[in-house]
Amino acid sequence: MNEKPVFEAVLSPHRSLGRTGFVVLMVIATALTLVHVIMFAAVNAWPVIGFFGIDLALLFGAFLLSYRSGRAREFVSVSRTDLKVCKVAPSGRAEEHLYNPFWARFNVSRHDEIGITRMQISGEGRRTDVGAFLNPDDKESFASAFSQALAAVKR
Repeated sequence: MNEKPVFEAVLSPHRSLGRTGFVVLMVIATALTLVHVIMFAAVNAWPVIGFFGIDLALLFGAFLLSYRSGRAREFVSVSRTDLKVCKVAPSGRAEEHLYNPFWARFNVSRHDEIGITRMQISGEGRRTDVGAFLNPDDKESFASAFSQALAAVKR
């Protein structure tokens, strides 16, 4: 029987540049590249033109890879009988980790200057990293809420 979760969280990586910002950035980068291409073409520096095209293609490719990795998700839920972590890769492939909440431990590694460097759920001889892609503030917020939920379930 599945109980109602005491705690649920959906973790996703933050991308500071949205779709509109990306389009604006690429339009500006393309315009600047075209200006430089015209300047180098005017002085017959043809080999340089190819490098501008490669540079623009690499910029576009880097952003596409970044947005693709931003599709990763982690679903964490805690009930009195189950602790579930479902990790969804950018490709859509899902991996589910189940723990007994009474035996599970939430381990947080900290650095004095950086804050939380690693969050891990362990139990029954297994370990699962959680929220590795979160920024420091989100890691602190999640760690606090998750610790409280896990402690509440164990009472």
